[in-house]
Amino acid sequence: MSDSFEIGPVQVGGGRLFLIAGPCVIESETHAHRMAEAIQRIAADLGVPYIFKASYDKANRTSVKSFRGPGLVEGTRILGRIAKDTGLPVLTDVHEPGHCEVAAEAVDVLQIPAFLCRQTELLVAAGKTGRAVNIKKGQFVAPWDMRHGLEKVRSTGNERVFLTERGTSFGYNTLVVDFRGLKTMREMAPVVFDGTHSVQQPSAANGVSGGQPEFIPLLARAAVAAGIDGLFLEVHDDPANAKSDGANALDLKLLRGLLEKLLAIRAAAE
Repeated sequence: MSDSFEIGPVQVGGGRLFLIAGPCVIESETHAHRMAEAIQRIAADLGVPYIFKASYDKANRTSVKSFRGPGLVEGTRILGRIAKDTGLPVLTDVHEPGHCEVAAEAVDVLQIPAFLCRQTELLVAAGKTGRAVNIKKGQFVAPWDMRHGLEKVRSTGNERVFLTERGTSFGYNTLVVDFRGLKTMREMAPVVFDGTHSVQQPSAANGVSGGQPEFIPLLARAAVAAGIDGLFLEVHDDPANAKSDGANALDLKLLRGLLEKLLAIRAAAE
């Protein structure tokens, strides 16, 4: 596996499990702040290094009527404010090459959405910012083929890149996780497991995606036992009323208990 690196106080690939968590999208400045602070308290209590995540724009929603977020300018302002107020590293999605430099001024990690993991210009633009880059494995991409996305980012001289598993298409509206892929990708770069998008049922709920959040703990336990570096979770304090991906989000009240179990598994596996 490639050498570890740091994102602020968070070491990626250094042997200590870290957390990336937050709401799918910025629903409001107040809500995003509240979620960042609530998750930060839990992570700090348990000694888990933490990166806050939220998107300023969900450009790949199923329906044109779906909520997308506040947009690049306002969204990055909010994310930058959260970073300043909490001291947390912050991650957000980028969908266009032209967004990368703007987003990089406010956040610490640029995330390449799964649907865009082969977009050369986007990967190169993200790499050129010097920010850490998280490439989410496309639902249609074999684990061993993720080396090509890594090479595109690294061609810019940026070695601060990691991969995230989020399930593979299995027929229509269904995803499945092949845990062998975690080991395959970890030989190329640090690996994160997305426990919430992996239980998503894409476009399965009449114009929005459904989900099976009851399986989040099961898959997360298996991934930690398999040796991941980090865990990605979309977390919301009211999933039933979330403006994006509520059907597959983890309820905030379940986060502490889940992390406690995952840390016990990690300790037993060492």
